[in-house]
Amino acid sequence: MHIAIIGTGYVGLVTGACFAEFGVFVTCVDKDHEKIKKLKKGIIPFFEPGLEDIVKRNLKENRLKFTTRIDEAINESLVVFIAVGTPPRGDGSANLEYVEEVAKEIAKNMKSYKVIVTKSTVPVGTGLMIKEIIKKNLEKPVEFDIVSNPEFLREGSAVEDFMRPNRVVIGAESEQAIAIMKDLYRPLYLIETPFVITDIATSELIKYATNSFLATKISFINEISALCEAVGANVNTVAKAMGLDGRIGSKFLHAGIGFGGSCLPKDTMALVKIAEEKGVELSIVKAAIEANQRQKERLTAKIINAFDNNIQGKTVGILGLSFKPNTDDIRESPALYIIHTLLNKKALLKVYDPAAMENTKNIFPDIIYCSDPYSVAKNADALVIVTEWNQFRNLDIEKIKNLMNGNLFFDFRNIYDPQKIKQLGFKYFCVGRY
Repeated sequence: MHIAIIGTGYVGLVTGACFAEFGVFVTCVDKDHEKIKKLKKGIIPFFEPGLEDIVKRNLKENRLKFTTRIDEAINESLVVFIAVGTPPRGDGSANLEYVEEVAKEIAKNMKSYKVIVTKSTVPVGTGLMIKEIIKKNLEKPVEFDIVSNPEFLREGSAVEDFMRPNRVVIGAESEQAIAIMKDLYRPLYLIETPFVITDIATSELIKYATNSFLATKISFINEISALCEAVGANVNTVAKAMGLDGRIGSKFLHAGIGFGGSCLPKDTMALVKIAEEKGVELSIVKAAIEANQRQKERLTAKIINAFDNNIQGKTVGILGLSFKPNTDDIRESPALYIIHTLLNKKALLKVYDPAAMENTKNIFPDIIYCSDPYSVAKNADALVIVTEWNQFRNLDIEKIKNLMNGNLFFDFRNIYDPQKIKQLGFKYFCVGRY
């Protein structure tokens, strides 16, 4: 089978490379000539463990190719995936401009039956909209089917998530389209991956509902962390006991500085907007969004208050810039909120991240970027762990103490044992623990 992936961003590139690994012939399309030029050489535009090897291997075996020619990609493919961005508008709703543009291009270049698949996260009703756009812009009558096939890829483990997913969701109206999609995903059938076959509208809603529920779990345990600090309880133990209840589960119950990234903030806001347009009140999802913002504000205030609100001229070292480990994605990262707030307070900042510093330099070019955690700690008055990269879990804390001018240690991912850090002479601040 030949397929086309329109859009070589995070979702499109991972999807295309992994399908090629399944033995499918894949053509990935993008308008960005420079990006395509680099991809043809196996140069990946973002950090994702394992992806570069898959891209290079399938380029070599001629199962994966990259082009700017959308017409050629559509003509030689049976299945065409739309994997372009759907960024939030000012009101939180999803911007479907790029999806609409691709739908028109598909219509102009479609000469035989195609299965048109939305891989991008799109609001309910987008499949119907794409269908109408294609019908309107076809040069001559051609049969086609629309499918919703949402992605559930976690940044930092996207290859594993694609190869061994919890489920595959297919929303379609046509038995032919469903059969083609099942054939495309046949390697996952062989490992007994659950398939959810449903209508297009339900499929479109599943992704938003899933991400909003996960965001709610994070915001819930973060609110509990604030209560734990007020009453002298330990949020780690509370979360562990909650997670042992099979009805709740242990995932996404780790207290911290809040969620970020390209999915949870965007998708929660979009779901609220979808509901508002239909006259439905999603008060729980709204509360999760508000609680997430409060958590960032609350923990950032801990840093400022530790200096008795006189942080001007003080040097603060920050470890971790990406919104989570194993990615260079800084979109909606809590680290950016901390940096912005402390800069406004005239603090001096030194930072380190294994993957995300180049992206951060585009936003904050004037802060000090260091080569390792110990360079960050040198002469710092305070040290803040924001992202739980593995290399931050086993630091030489005694060495860090000797390098620093001050003794303030903010562990916003609860990585370290409070008593051990305090014994070394630090004032230790964490989340929901004592």
